[in-house]
Amino acid sequence: MTFAPFGRLRAALCGRDFARDERGATIIEFALLSVPFFAIVGAILETAVIFLSSQVLDSAVNDASRLVRTGQAQAAGYDADDFRQAICERLFGLFDCGNLRVRVSPIEDFASASVSSPVGDNCTNGCEWSLDEAFEGGNGTATMMVQAYYKWPMVIGFGGFDGTRLADGTKLMGSVHIFRNEPF
Repeated sequence: MTFAPFGRLRAALCGRDFARDERGATIIEFALLSVPFFAIVGAILETAVIFLSSQVLDSAVNDASRLVRTGQAQAAGYDADDFRQAICERLFGLFDCGNLRVRVSPIEDFASASVSSPVGDNCTNGCEWSLDEAFEGGNGTATMMVQAYYKWPMVIGFGGFDGTRLADGTKLMGSVHIFRNEPF
């Protein structure tokens, strides 16, 4: 008399009924499909968080720029750290404010506004900041340019499909607002 499980094992090892046995098919299919499925879900979630964070940064810079536009920042004697703090108060804790770079400067007119990369060309300098932080609030009716940049840490690598990632593994987010101060 043979114990039934050993009989089936012997039959499977001998090749009989092995091709027809479907008892592990579901787990094998799940194992094959779960990796790409969860990679796609993770990529979608990270992309959504990046878009949300970009919108929050842009909105915070827009709101803080209102302090410059109305002359409140100039009257309070703001410097770059004070203006960064004004932005950080509006970021809902999504950002590490120590890594936020800001620059507020007057420009001649709207046509002369130009923006360069705050980390140099293609991160040839190791992705270190090349933007000199400054705060010059300008006077009434001055044309102003407010720049804020942040290196967002990426969590999921997209296997070579992440062309917007910097060489240090972060994504550069930026917000630039150009406006004319109110006459104050």
